[in-house]
Amino acid sequence: KCAVERRNTDGIQNTFSSTLQTIQERVVKITVEQLGVDEAKVTAEAGFVEDLGADSLDTVELVMAFEEEFEVEIPDEKAEELKTVGQVLDYLKENMK
Repeated sequence: KCAVERRNTDGIQNTFSSTLQTIQERVVKITVEQLGVDEAKVTAEAGFVEDLGADSLDTVELVMAFEEEFEVEIPDEKAEELKTVGQVLDYLKENMK
């Protein structure tokens, strides 16, 4: 029984890890498409404005693209706080259905 439970837990962990990786890949893809930046620059620490050159219109379009891609609503006040790729990833992990 313990082996089966462990295997199930490992499967859940592997699924969770691959889901996080998929979220990250999709966020990177959207960011590259929207901002026309090199994929290598899109790291968790990268700031949309400071590091990736986004302007205010770009950030609005990014938020809209993330909302559509991940079927989440990002309130305006929260969107203003999402300044890095990593912050978007954290928000999506916490708020995806």
